Amino acid sequence: MARRSHFLTLFVALFSIGLVIALVSNPQTSFQAALRGLNIWWEVVFPATLPFIVLSEILMGFGVVHFVGVLLEPLMRPLFNVPGTGGFILTMGFASGYPVTAKLTTSLRESGNITRAEGERLVSFVTTGDPLFVIGAVAVGFFHNEQLGFILAATHYVSALLLGIMYRFHAPRDLSTKPISKNKLPLLLRALQAMHRARLNDGRAFGRLMGDAVHSALQTLLMIGGFLIVFSVILQLLSTLNITQFLSAVITVLLSPFDLPPQFAKALISGIFEVTLGAQATSEVPGQVSLMWKAAIASAVISWGGLSVHAQVASILANTDIRVAPYLLARFIHAIMAAIMTLIFWGPLTRMTEGIAASKPVFQVYDQPRMLHAWSDSLSHNGLTATLIFIVLIIISLLLYRQASRPTR
Repeated sequence: MARRSHFLTLFVALFSIGLVIALVSNPQTSFQAALRGLNIWWEVVFPATLPFIVLSEILMGFGVVHFVGVLLEPLMRPLFNVPGTGGFILTMGFASGYPVTAKLTTSLRESGNITRAEGERLVSFVTTGDPLFVIGAVAVGFFHNEQLGFILAATHYVSALLLGIMYRFHAPRDLSTKPISKNKLPLLLRALQAMHRARLNDGRAFGRLMGDAVHSALQTLLMIGGFLIVFSVILQLLSTLNITQFLSAVITVLLSPFDLPPQFAKALISGIFEVTLGAQATSEVPGQVSLMWKAAIASAVISWGGLSVHAQVASILANTDIRVAPYLLARFIHAIMAAIMTLIFWGPLTRMTEGIAASKPVFQVYDQPRMLHAWSDSLSHNGLTATLIFIVLIIISLLLYRQASRPTR
C-alpha cells in the first residue's frame, strides 16, 4: 500500500510539472482556453445555477425539505432506500443539473438528515444533466433536432431512476436513518408539522437566511468556475501536446469491431473531460453515420458528465464523509445504461416522437450574452420542470401511502 502511495505521489507530481511546463510553453493557447472556460461559466453556468442554489438553501432553511420528506417517504424509502428528504434532492437535481445535487446532499449530511450510505446512494443517481441542457444545448443546439432531445431526455432520466433502484442495495449493512414515525394525523398535516419544527430549530431570520444562501451559492459557483477554467486549459493543452490524438487512436481500435468512424473516438475523449465539448464533437461526426449511434454516444457522454463535473462534486463532498468512489462507479454505469437504452428503444422512441412538431429552439439561453436573459430563461424552464417533477412524485407517494394505510383483512 505504501509503495503504491509513493508511485501515486510521483505520478501526480510529474503530471503537475508537465502541465506547468506546457502552460508556460503555450501561453496564448492557455489564455484562449481559460477565456473559453470563463465565458461558459459566466454566460451559462452562473445564471442557470445561482437561482437554484439560493432558492434551495432558503427552502431548506424554512423546513420545506422536511415537508417534502414526510410526503415522499412512502416513495423514496422502498424504491431507492433513502429517506423522503431525498425526493427534494431528486426534484432539484433533475431540474437544475450536475453540481447542485452534490451541494444539497452535503447540506443534508451536515445537518444529520441522511447517513453516509444514503448520501452516497442519493448523489449517485440524482446527479444528471438538466432538461434545458439535454434538449436545448445538445439536441437543438448541436444536432439541430428537437425530436432527438426527447429521446435523449427519456433514456437519460429513466436510466438514472433505474440506477437509483440498483443503488438501493449499496452498503446494505451501513446505518440508515429511521423511518418517519406514523401517527393518526393525515399525511399532509404531519408534513406541515415537520416543516414547522424544522423552521423553529433553524431559527434564522429571513434576512440572515437570504444572506447565508447567497454567500453559500457564490462560494460554490466560484469553485465551479475555477474547475471549468482549469479543465478547459488542461483539455486544450492535452490536444496541443497530441496526447488526445494518442488516446483517440487507442479508442479507435476498441471501436473498430462496431464499424464506427474514428471521429467517435475524439468525441469520447472530449466527453471524458468535459460533457459539452463531448456532445458537440459527437454531433460533428460525419453524416453517413447512423443518427442512432450518434444519439447513443451523446447519451453516454451526458450521463457520464465529464471529469470537470466529477472534480466539482468531489470538492463539494469533501466537506463530509461521503465517498466519491461509489459516485464515480455510478456515473460509468449510468453512461453504459443510457447508451444501451438508446440503442434498444430507438425504434419505439422515434415513433413516439414523430408527432412532435419542431418549436422555437430552447437553446437560445446558451447563446445569450446577457446574464439577465439567461437568468429568467433558466428560472422559467427549470422551475417548470422542478414543479412538474415534484407534483408527479407527490401523486405517486400519496397513492403508495393510501395503499399502505388500508387495513388488512
